[in-house]
Amino acid sequence: MKDGRPGPARPRRIGALAAGSLVLSLAMALPSTARTPTMSQASLPPPTQPLPYRTYAGAAALPPAAGFDVARFEAMAEQLVQGQRVPGLAMAIVQDGRILSARGYGVTDVVRPQQVDPHTVFRLASLSKAFAGTMAGLLVNDGSLRWDSRVTDYVPGFHLADAAYTGQVTVADLLSHRIGLKAHNAFDRDIEANAEYYQVAQKLGNAALTCAPGQCYAYQNVAFSLVGDVVFAASGSFYEQSVQKRIFEPLGMNDASMGLAGIESSTRWARPHVRSRNGWVSLNPKPTYYRLPPAAGVNASISDMAQWLLAHTGHRPDVLPAPLLATLHAPVVSTPGEMRSGWRRDRVDAASYALGWRVFDYAGEEVVFHAGAVQGYRGMVAMLPGRDLGIALLWNSESSLPSGLLPTIIDRAIGLPAERWLDVDIDFGADNLMADGDTPADASAQGSSASTSVASPH
Repeated sequence: MKDGRPGPARPRRIGALAAGSLVLSLAMALPSTARTPTMSQASLPPPTQPLPYRTYAGAAALPPAAGFDVARFEAMAEQLVQGQRVPGLAMAIVQDGRILSARGYGVTDVVRPQQVDPHTVFRLASLSKAFAGTMAGLLVNDGSLRWDSRVTDYVPGFHLADAAYTGQVTVADLLSHRIGLKAHNAFDRDIEANAEYYQVAQKLGNAALTCAPGQCYAYQNVAFSLVGDVVFAASGSFYEQSVQKRIFEPLGMNDASMGLAGIESSTRWARPHVRSRNGWVSLNPKPTYYRLPPAAGVNASISDMAQWLLAHTGHRPDVLPAPLLATLHAPVVSTPGEMRSGWRRDRVDAASYALGWRVFDYAGEEVVFHAGAVQGYRGMVAMLPGRDLGIALLWNSESSLPSGLLPTIIDRAIGLPAERWLDVDIDFGADNLMADGDTPADASAQGSSASTSVASPH
């Protein structure tokens, strides 16, 4: 999945008594800066990282601009699955604390088709990173972790090629891809070759460095997943269990799960599809990136994603309080490479990474965003805090076509002149542009060649 890094060995699943003893011994060895006593969010000292606790402006959010028509967006989604241009698709739109739409389109599997519905489960790929940032933030909120806690205090086996740099890497550095590695997606090829996480993580000690931790950006999957080990050491619960207990259950994400076994045991789930000369071919999901749960382990339905959007737009303060959300969404490091293609090139004036989220200046409007991709699955999530708007798109193929729905919806929400980001029969502007700059022929070609398990760096 391209949106990796190596680190210390992942804790093995051991009995509850042994796990408790391990956590206790780790806690006794930690310096006081990493063992902050339980305290309220208001009394937490500010982190030393460039991560300001902030609150959004007190002014009420603006409503979507005139012409924001959810029925039209649903019609566009419906057209995208006609004739199996894409096999299946799901879309959620929330605004002002209300779910305006959460529907499925097309089929779960072209061989044994079932209708995609609001509870059909998709693989989220790198959309999982926002769950990792949120899980860490909940522990910060509890007082059992700090954004500037040193990773080595929780994962003693972690090391970089430079010993001094090793001791400087913080939790916030992991979540914002700033540990100093030179290569983007370091050691992803090992994961794609079926290597286990704990084996690959050891290779971080041999990886080339380009800067001190916290000083530069390079997108990672393996290294990012060290946050799962931090969560285990800080909480005493395995990462997957923590996410289930602290996020899925309280938010009512009843279809959500972690890992390959999670999606395969779902009542209804969408199979991944790749393009062949004869059309779409359904496959079994690859297990590879499921071995990195914080980076790519979550599965969810569009009904789940609607609840996730409501929480991250501030309408579930009982689970995700406003100061925590504001911190998770605060830009940390500039990522100008996100402004180079497709609608980003035309619409995004500045790009940054926060804590498991990207943040764009989209024609003057703040957009909190992430995308993900693994073999046969794609997804995008965007939120406009200034409009109290959230959008989620999930689809079970490697087509780029549905990605044009996102800028289409955002443009309508903020009242920008119409552009034709989608190749559908809707009067929505004069330009016949495809998502990410592809023509219809390009999209087919991409589908036929994109058959690896690599995920989008975006």
